Amino acid sequence: MDAEQRPLKLHFIPYLAPGHFVPLCAIATLIASRGHHVTVITTPSNAQILRESSPSLHLHTIHFPGKEVGLPDGVETMYAVNSLANTAKFYTATTLLRGPITHFLEHHPPDFIVADFSYPWMDDVANNLGIPRLAFNGFPLFTVAAMDSVKANPSVLPSHTAPFVIPHFPHHITMRARPPKHSLDFFDHHLDVELKSYGLIVNNFAELEGEEYIQHYEKTTGHKAWLIGPACLAPRTIEESVVSENECLSWLDSKPPKSVVYICFGSVCRFPDKQLYEMACGLEQAGHAFIWVVPEKKGEECDKEEEKEKWLPKGFEERNKEKGLIIRGWAPQLLILGHAAVAAFLTHCGWNSTLEGVTAGVPMITWPVQGDQFYNEKLVSEVRGIGVEVGATEWRVVGYGEREKLIGRDCIERAVRRLMDGGDEALNIRRRAKEFGEKAKEALQEGGSSHDSLSAMILDLMCFRDSKLPL
Repeated sequence: MDAEQRPLKLHFIPYLAPGHFVPLCAIATLIASRGHHVTVITTPSNAQILRESSPSLHLHTIHFPGKEVGLPDGVETMYAVNSLANTAKFYTATTLLRGPITHFLEHHPPDFIVADFSYPWMDDVANNLGIPRLAFNGFPLFTVAAMDSVKANPSVLPSHTAPFVIPHFPHHITMRARPPKHSLDFFDHHLDVELKSYGLIVNNFAELEGEEYIQHYEKTTGHKAWLIGPACLAPRTIEESVVSENECLSWLDSKPPKSVVYICFGSVCRFPDKQLYEMACGLEQAGHAFIWVVPEKKGEECDKEEEKEKWLPKGFEERNKEKGLIIRGWAPQLLILGHAAVAAFLTHCGWNSTLEGVTAGVPMITWPVQGDQFYNEKLVSEVRGIGVEVGATEWRVVGYGEREKLIGRDCIERAVRRLMDGGDEALNIRRRAKEFGEKAKEALQEGGSSHDSLSAMILDLMCFRDSKLPL
């Protein structure tokens, strides 16, 4: 950095959910690695994780008011919430962070605030303090553009759950179902506030996004956007470690290359027992080796023997002890996806998981559940051709609770076989997935699209800051 160029001072304010917190803090690490002063404002338990994984970041901790809104002790992340009532309480608690965050910003003003769009009140805070704000939402630009197109043309939405076409879009994209009204209202408001920011930070890379969607976003919104991902490739000093890590990697070592299906639905999706049962039957019918991550149940559902009786076919684990491995709880996803034995990834299409699959060059079987996931699915399956759809049509507000529709075992078996049984379609999908995996790694290297985009963003921010300085 030029001696005359004072480093940027940025305060990052990530939303307290893994899908938001993890990528934004990884992006903060990328910016800090360029010599800039980055502070993350977060809660004590989340700060402890960052101290171990990202020591280059400065941290400021604030109390999370969970008890004040009636949440159980120790809840500081959405991962720990598993009911609609507690989800509402958690969101209320995050609005109470406004006071302590404002106090810190008043006494330690940065050059820029980088805030998750899930804190729409940060727009008022930033404006009142005269500090420019950058936004982050954790979605690809494709998905933001799709949401904007639907918001601008609400008449395209059917009155009930039925397919609809995204209007005025670079590709002809037919969505299997309409988003729930609550989700539409939520995202419409948050995206409106996002557009008031100085610019948008995007956890994606230009080759996956496609120039047509970058141009579409800029043309339709006039808003700046910088694609500087994949965040999952940002440097980390340690790898998270749990007991299951050695077990699952040793198990994978015993399997032939490209022979295993990896199944994981992220940190906040919890299927009911009936759906898990169908999933087990579909995997068994497909006949391929698998690693299946199932969230641990809480409270009275924690008894493992009782749990097996509820959601696993009788004798399932015994019949599949050589072919399948079930992990209850956390799994080292990046290590699993990067293993040579893994050939396919059955995913909910949360953007973190999707990008991790892309960077590993692993084709996907898509099963969206909520939020942005149904749009993300279309970028993977239809636009870039690196996945197949299982056929999900129930667009939910939250990732837990009973479902109105089940995905049957035959649909699951058919989707797995499309990728795992060979044939021209599978070979083409696998080839494209490998190519995008290589492009993802190149994007963050010097001269790559995301590396250059980050350089351009930093230069833009420094020029804007310096233009505001008194002569």
